[in-house]
Amino acid sequence: MSFPDNHSIRVRGARAHNLKNIDATIPRDSLTIITGLSGSGKSSLAFDTIYAEGQRRYVESLSAYARQFLELMGKPDVDSIEGLSPAISIEQKTTSKNPRSTVGTITEIHDYMRLLWARVGIPYSPATGLPIEAQTVSQMVDRVMAMPDGMRLMLLAPVVRDRKGDCKRELAELTRKGFTRVKIDGELYEIAEAPELNRKTRHTVEVVVDRIVVKEGIESRLADSFETALELSDGLAYAEEVKRAGEKEAPAHVVFSSRFACPVSGFTIEEIEPRLFSFNAPMGACPVCDGIGTETHFDANLIVPDDSLTLAEGAIAPWKGASTDWYDQTLAALARHCGDNMNTPWSELQPATQDLIINGSKEPIDIPYSDGGKVHIITKPFEGVLKNLRRRMAQTDSMWVREELSRYQSEKPCHACHGARLKPEALCVKVKDLNIAEASDMPIRKALDWFSTVEATLTPQRAEIARRILREITDRLHFLDDVGLDYLTLSRGSATLSGGESQRIRLASQIGSGLTGVLYVLDEPSIGLHQRDNERLLGTLDRLKRLGNTVIVVEHDEDAIRAADYLIDMGPGAGKLGGEVIAVGTPAEVAKNPNSITGAYLSGRKVIPVPTERRKPSGMLTLHGARGNNLKDLTVDFPLGTFIAVTGVSGGGKSTLVIDTLYKALSRQLMKSSQTPLPYDRLEGVDNLDKIIEIDQSPIGRTPRSNPATYTDLFAPIRDWFAELPESKARGYKPGRFSFNVKGGRCEACQGDGVLKIEMHFLPDVYVTCDTCKGARYNRETLDVKFRGKSIADVLSMTVDEALPFFQAAPKIRDRLAILQQVGLGYVALGQQATTLSGGEAQRVKLSKELAKRATGRTVYILDEPTTGLHTEDVRKLLEVLHTLVDQGNTVLVIEHNLEVIKTADWLIDIGPEGGDGGGQVVAAGTPEDIAACKASHTGRFLAPLLDAPGARQPRKVTATKVTQAMLAASLPPPKAERTAAKKAKAAKEKAAEKATEKKPRGRPAGSRNKTKA
Repeated sequence: MSFPDNHSIRVRGARAHNLKNIDATIPRDSLTIITGLSGSGKSSLAFDTIYAEGQRRYVESLSAYARQFLELMGKPDVDSIEGLSPAISIEQKTTSKNPRSTVGTITEIHDYMRLLWARVGIPYSPATGLPIEAQTVSQMVDRVMAMPDGMRLMLLAPVVRDRKGDCKRELAELTRKGFTRVKIDGELYEIAEAPELNRKTRHTVEVVVDRIVVKEGIESRLADSFETALELSDGLAYAEEVKRAGEKEAPAHVVFSSRFACPVSGFTIEEIEPRLFSFNAPMGACPVCDGIGTETHFDANLIVPDDSLTLAEGAIAPWKGASTDWYDQTLAALARHCGDNMNTPWSELQPATQDLIINGSKEPIDIPYSDGGKVHIITKPFEGVLKNLRRRMAQTDSMWVREELSRYQSEKPCHACHGARLKPEALCVKVKDLNIAEASDMPIRKALDWFSTVEATLTPQRAEIARRILREITDRLHFLDDVGLDYLTLSRGSATLSGGESQRIRLASQIGSGLTGVLYVLDEPSIGLHQRDNERLLGTLDRLKRLGNTVIVVEHDEDAIRAADYLIDMGPGAGKLGGEVIAVGTPAEVAKNPNSITGAYLSGRKVIPVPTERRKPSGMLTLHGARGNNLKDLTVDFPLGTFIAVTGVSGGGKSTLVIDTLYKALSRQLMKSSQTPLPYDRLEGVDNLDKIIEIDQSPIGRTPRSNPATYTDLFAPIRDWFAELPESKARGYKPGRFSFNVKGGRCEACQGDGVLKIEMHFLPDVYVTCDTCKGARYNRETLDVKFRGKSIADVLSMTVDEALPFFQAAPKIRDRLAILQQVGLGYVALGQQATTLSGGEAQRVKLSKELAKRATGRTVYILDEPTTGLHTEDVRKLLEVLHTLVDQGNTVLVIEHNLEVIKTADWLIDIGPEGGDGGGQVVAAGTPEDIAACKASHTGRFLAPLLDAPGARQPRKVTATKVTQAMLAASLPPPKAERTAAKKAKAAKEKAAEKATEKKPRGRPAGSRNKTKA
């Protein structure tokens, strides 16, 4: 296909990373999909070349002053790019992990909601439920006169409230008006003696208007003072009791407002401003939890993690294994007091005994203590394990003790605000009978309906004020609904969002900006999205395009590929074998290209087969009563020894069920983890398992020093191998010599980084290769040690595919390399920086590390969307490894939307039917055929055509390579009979060898050496 020069982006000579000096032409104002095998160069072309150059050119158009505050990108390795627009990148990376960040704050919807509640909200008294009205001066006087006679009061006017500045001008003005005393940040001063205030911190200044004693006849004076105070502080006044020296009780503090106060209870709001509704501002945040919404507490479930243990066996985890027997003697006395003993399992103890141990007693209890000879009886109330832990946490100064005690703590909603994050004054203001926290807790689809009806409930004046605010809120909610996030709530913490959810939130924000002529570059926006919602996502991308923007998407999803206006297929392989443009054109044109692997799957020339038989379970794991988040008291069976896929629409409750409940519950029972699962009743069938492993997509390292070799423990045997070389032994080198993280063998000029960072202020930072080591990371002496002509630096530069034959003679190294190759990472360099790996690559690195461990055949592997970032061909390779694991007797449990994975599973658990409040139920469970036949299942509707396709079914077979088969088989201990037979055979062989040695004549017959030579 050819395009006019003025209507296309033309890339010439791109060489970033593995790109091989390629040219590419992309039509403007269109949807272009870049696809290909993982590691083939898609992101290098889309992000590191096109986006990087577009962003760089835009930033360079700004002033030097502005550039120094922006993250600057270096010039990509490309000859020329023409036709570029300002570029915006929307990547997979998750949003802020700050606990104060929510969906509402990152989309700015919460900011508009704060403005709405501040301008049209009506305050209600939390005590009486009556609307709060403005107080008159007469009502204020009556309130003071109702106080006890003789009470001494200061009448204060807050002239500065929680504001930065040195307040010199305000203090000078007060002096000019004749005032002599002020209260600054809670301390009383003469104005002339007021301290110098730090202008960079917040301060509160209250001027003393009058000092009075409550008694008859002061009404007129009090009214004048109130009027003065209200004028100084824009409608606010404080009456504070003056305490005499030595009195410890907090002084009475009454707020008066000429604006809002409850006529019955006296509940008063100082002012209704947007910051009152911000949980990130001191004025609005709950004073107990400081706006976080949660608080830590010692959890009885963590204190007694295993209720099958007895007190003697250590049922009380914090007291288990103590160096003194004081705890055991205490527990024994408490059990005797209640008629129990130390050898009764915790679950069988009387409830009174359990309550006494955990919560303590009010009445004294005799507790005898023996010091080895003499017995002392102490009679006093027992404080309880919970109070004991709280006291120790409060009294200790040791960080080690704090960390140890924190293992028994978990989070719960704040007892003051119940998770609303705001103070009572903010929560009493309502719009259409809801406060701002209640409105934020609604799913987006319900919030959209609710906000659409707010204007009709307001008075004409308030409706005029609210109209524009409501339009901004509803527009943003519509955008979130359009990208399939209607199940989220605005109060949902951003730290709990998946990569796909956070990316679609940023996508919705960009749609809301309404820009035209922009280049958008997206990285797999379909992550975490069910097939049902793909149409809405594709409609969103089409809307961006119709606004007059160019949209470039790195994607593997078949629906997205078929919807593209233009398709670029990268390949032919990954890493050094990739970096070329294999096919371009419409999806139909690429499907016909014989060189394109993507085209082969689009046309049906290649398929991932559906097995003709499903495995039978070897046992059953049953989770009863799961009710965390939106789960509705579920009881779910997980057949062991099978490949299980948990499916369903986004937000249906898959992660809540599998990760937050099942995984954490099994971790606690099998691995003695301190993680707290979401609420459930019980777990049956755990006896059939001995280990559980979760493999998620979090980065394998936060620094460039981490790499696949170090994470998979592959680098240690490589360093050992180099340390065993003759040259190393001659020089006295140990394995540590070959580490670039410690002094000794590394290059000290760059401290093992290989590059030096040069700060350029308003230009991008420049990374230059270290002159001393030339980027090798090691010093010259270390690099002199070589194996088969390769130094340790050369080995780190090798890909997995190159290193496998190189270390063929080293089984320890070879086996780990073979696993990395089998999970589809043969193209990754051993020393590639962990920060440059995608989420899918990081997950496969973790998978390879777990595969290298000795398996028992009784392990549960849990993976969350393992196909992220994988081409269909890579999915096929991954499935070979996962099915091989199951063939070894293990259980593999995946959360997945990819239909190619779902159709090969032995058992499906479909959660839904909708997201958020409409989900949390098991729609269907069974084989893929059972789910496909279920009309209520959205997954079944999309799965059915794949199962019914002609020629799709093939017998299941283990297609892993011989190396992997042998390695996996070797990781399992052989049966007992085989081990016994092997030992007998070895003993017989050794005995025969000993007899042969005894019979062999000593010495060599004369002339035998010459005969042998002849």
